[in-house]
Amino acid sequence: MTETAPTVWQGRPYPLGATWNGEGVNFALFTEHAEKVELCLFDAKGRREVQRIPLQAQTGYVWHCYLPEARPGTLYGYRVTGPYQPLQGHRFNPHKLLIDPYAKAIVGSVRWSDVHFGYKVGHKNEDLAFDRRDSASRMPKCQVIDPAFSWGDDRPPRIPWHETIIYELHVGGFTARHPDVPPALRGTYAALATAPVLAHLKKLGVTTVELMPVHTFVDDCHLVDKGLRNFWGYNSIGFLAPDARYAAGEPVREFKTLVKTLHSAGIEIILDVVYNHTAEGSHLGPTLSFRGIDNKAYYRLASDNPRYYTDYTGCGNTLNMTQPCVLQLIMDSLRYWVLEMHVDGFRFDLASALARELHEVDRLGAFFDIIHQDPVLSQVKLIAEPWDLGEGGYQVGKFPVGWAEWNDRFRDVVRAYWKGEGGLIDDLAFRLTGSSDLYGHNGRKPYSSINFVTAHDGFTLHDLVSYNQKHNEANLEDNRDGNDNNCSWNCGAEGPTDGAEISRLRARQKRNFIATLLLSQGVPMLLAGDELGRTQQGNNNAYCQANEISWVAWELSADNQALLEFVQRLIHFRKQHPVFRRQHYFHGRPIRGVGIKDIIWLNPLGDEMSDAEWNQSFARCLGVYLFGEVLDERDPRNQPITDQNYVLMFNADDRAIPFVLPAYQPDARWAVVCDTARLDLESPEPEYLPGAAFPLESRSLALLVQVHLP
Repeated sequence: MTETAPTVWQGRPYPLGATWNGEGVNFALFTEHAEKVELCLFDAKGRREVQRIPLQAQTGYVWHCYLPEARPGTLYGYRVTGPYQPLQGHRFNPHKLLIDPYAKAIVGSVRWSDVHFGYKVGHKNEDLAFDRRDSASRMPKCQVIDPAFSWGDDRPPRIPWHETIIYELHVGGFTARHPDVPPALRGTYAALATAPVLAHLKKLGVTTVELMPVHTFVDDCHLVDKGLRNFWGYNSIGFLAPDARYAAGEPVREFKTLVKTLHSAGIEIILDVVYNHTAEGSHLGPTLSFRGIDNKAYYRLASDNPRYYTDYTGCGNTLNMTQPCVLQLIMDSLRYWVLEMHVDGFRFDLASALARELHEVDRLGAFFDIIHQDPVLSQVKLIAEPWDLGEGGYQVGKFPVGWAEWNDRFRDVVRAYWKGEGGLIDDLAFRLTGSSDLYGHNGRKPYSSINFVTAHDGFTLHDLVSYNQKHNEANLEDNRDGNDNNCSWNCGAEGPTDGAEISRLRARQKRNFIATLLLSQGVPMLLAGDELGRTQQGNNNAYCQANEISWVAWELSADNQALLEFVQRLIHFRKQHPVFRRQHYFHGRPIRGVGIKDIIWLNPLGDEMSDAEWNQSFARCLGVYLFGEVLDERDPRNQPITDQNYVLMFNADDRAIPFVLPAYQPDARWAVVCDTARLDLESPEPEYLPGAAFPLESRSLALLVQVHLP
C-alpha cells in the first residue's frame, strides 16, 4: 500500500454506496454489529490494494466518509472487523475483501479458492475455525461510476396490462449465435439493441421483454470445479450493478442504451430479480459481501441456533425481510433500476420468500405495504413467482391487487390437456378465461394471470413435444437434477426422429400450445426461441450450460420457419382483437339488449354444456362461443370497444370429431381464422353455415369468426 495519506472528510450517511457528486465521492456502508470498517482502494487493474482508510464517522449504523480526490473509475471494497462468533450469528472477518451491497458497477469475477471462506476449509470444527488468509487478490472490485447519460426524450412505453405480451429471454444466450450480430457484440446488452434483434422483436409482435437476471451474480464454486458455470444468473451478489459479463463496453452505459433503444421501438423491459437469497450460500459458504458486513442483520438465522440459516429458497440462505436494512436495500435497488436505468417493471424470483414476516407468508407484510405506497414502484409492472421452497410457500392466486403472477396452473393444465389426459375440460375452461377461480375473488383482473406453457426452467416448446423424460446428463449430476414431472409427450419417439408422421404431429402440437396461449385471457408469456423451434436436447434444467445447449439457434429449417410465421400471425391477430385480451372477466349471462351471453361453453353437438358434461372423465373436446360485438368495456377515451363473434374449438382426442357450429345468429356464416391441423391462418375453405359440422381434426384447435352477410 502507498504511504501517501488521502484527504478524507467526514461525508454523509446517505445515500448508501459510492456516490460521485462531480467533485468527489461519498462512501457509506450499513453495518449494525461491526467494530471497525475500512475502505480499501485499489490500483486501476484491481490487483493491488493501494490505500486502506478507516471510516471514523458513524451515523446510526451507517459508516461513512468523503474522498474529494476520488473519481469515477475508482476501484474499491470493504473490510469489516467485528466478532467471529458463528454460534451467535456473527461472521466478521477483516481478512476477506467485501463487495459493497450498493455498488453500481462490479469489475472482475470471483476466482475461487479456499481463501474466500471465513473459516478454515476442511477443519474438524468446520465453520467455527477462523481463517486469516487474505481474499482481496481473488475478489472482484466495486467501481465508482459517473451516472451521467443522455436520455433525451426517453419515455416508458407504459403498455397496458391487458395488451401486454411478454418475451422471456437470456441476454447472453439470445444473441450468442445470431449471424447478423457482429461477433464482438454477441451475448451482450449492446447486441439486444442492434437492428437485426429489434427487427425480430418487432415483427414477432411482443410488447415486453423480460430479461433473466442481470444483477451481478457469481458462478458457483462447485460448477466452476466441473468446468460449468451459473448460466441463468439466479445467484446474485450485487443488486444495483448490471453484470459486466453481458457488456461489450461499460456495463451501466451499455444497459441504459439498450433500454433507451427498446423504448424507442415501443418495447418495455422487465427485469427478473432475485432478492430472496444471495450467492453466499449456507453456513459453509464463502464470505463475499453481506455475510462479512453484518451476517446477523442481512440473513434469516435459525432462532434456536443462529450458526445456521433459515433456507426458504433451496440456495442455502434467505435474506431477512424483517430487517429494515434489507427492506431498504431492496427498495433502493428497485427504485434505482426504475429511476436511473428506466426499466418498466420486475418479475420477483421466489416471491413468497419476500413476504415472510416471521415464518408464514404474510400477504400484508411490510414488503407489500412499502411497494404499494411508493410513488415510483407502485406504477411499474410487478410480477410474482408466487412460491418458494418453504412450508406454505405455494401462494398462487394469493398476492395482492396490483401484482400479476406466474400461473403454473395454466402451464400444467394446458400441458396435460394436449398430452391427452381426460377429465380436464372444467379446469381448462378456467385457464382459458383468465383463471377467475384464482384471481377473481379480491378485485383482480384477468391480466393478473401471467400465462405460460414454457419458461427458462423446464423444457423448451420443441422439447415438450419431443421428450417423455429429462436428459440432463450434461449437468454432470447423473441426471438427478431437474423436475421429473414435465407432463410432456414425445409423440411416439424419444428425441430426434426421421419419422415424417411424428414430425407432423409434433409441429401440430406446438401450434396447439401457441394458439392456446395466445387465445386465452390473461397475459401470455413466450420463452425466447420457442417460435424458432429451439431445443435444449431434452435438458430441462440448463442453468449451468453456457453453450449451444442454451443458446438460441437462428438458422431455421422449413418447419421452424413455418412455426415462426404462425406465431407472428397469431400474435398480431391477438393484438387486433380485444375479445381475446379482455380487461374484465366474462359474466356468463345475457348481455343487456342482445339476449346472448358473452360466453357460452359448447359440446361437440353445438349445445351449451350441462353440469354433468363438465365432469366426464373421457371428455377431451370443448368449444366456446365468444360474443364480441358488445364487450361491455371501454377504451381510454371512454369509447365502447367492439369486436366480432368467435367460436374456439379444442380437440385433444386422437380421433377427429365433427363439431356443430353455433346458430345463435342464423343469418351469419362462419369463416376459419386458425386451424392448427394446417399451417396457414388464412383458410381457403368455404364459409360454414350455422348448425353445420366443422371437421375438427384429432389433436387440433380451430378458431372461426362469424361473418354477417351483406
